[in-house]
Amino acid sequence: MKTRNLLILIITILSLYSCGSKKNLVYFQDEPLDNAGVLMSEPKQIIYKPDDILTINVSALDPAAVQPFNLALVASNSSNITSAQGALQMQTYLVDYYGNIEFPVLGQIKVAGLNRTELTALLTERISEYAKNPIVNVRLANFTVTILGEVSNPGTFTIQDERITLLEALGLASDLTIFGKRKNVLLIREVDGKKRFAEVDLTSVNAVNSPVYYLQQNDVIYVEPNNARIRASSFNQNNSVLISAIGTLTTIVAVFILRN
Repeated sequence: MKTRNLLILIITILSLYSCGSKKNLVYFQDEPLDNAGVLMSEPKQIIYKPDDILTINVSALDPAAVQPFNLALVASNSSNITSAQGALQMQTYLVDYYGNIEFPVLGQIKVAGLNRTELTALLTERISEYAKNPIVNVRLANFTVTILGEVSNPGTFTIQDERITLLEALGLASDLTIFGKRKNVLLIREVDGKKRFAEVDLTSVNAVNSPVYYLQQNDVIYVEPNNARIRASSFNQNNSVLISAIGTLTTIVAVFILRN
């Protein structure tokens, strides 16, 4: 009876030594893919939305005429215009919940739903009522993409321009590791308040024609580990379980022998 009980204990402990699997390692396994449809119609120019941070600089042949439209210049007591213009690089405007910004002199401006070209044209027209031939420069200051999974340098990256491709973004992450699946790189994008998922096959030249090849603000890229990485991870996990099981078995056998 004691021998049988001992065997039951051994079988129970060894059952802990289970094989690792894909479901233990891979993110977003049940994502509803949407390689066409909504994502296909996404514009290549960034559309501004609430919580965006914009930098807006206004210049002209007569710097004094556009000085009121640059908050950094208004706040500066310096007569050195060149020095003050250097501070303009830090001037930002937060797009509020309703999609507006508060702009000097002009007041509240609706920017949500506009791209850079449209907002630049709108501000140029409005400022032209006060200054001759103004030059408006609009930039998105918080354009970021996040890259996760089997890449050499995962993380969140701030993009200096408003146009970046999937391949350029992966370059920022120092490319995929040899364990990254190249046939189904996953992209997650928010469209109209909902998360959308699409896959891109980097082994195909058609990847450059993907509707998500040009990235949007806050896109997330996930590179899934291949089978070699999963097997290696499973091997390491199982070794830890096995070592623990052997230690437990050794203790049980020693106690059993002493009692008999």
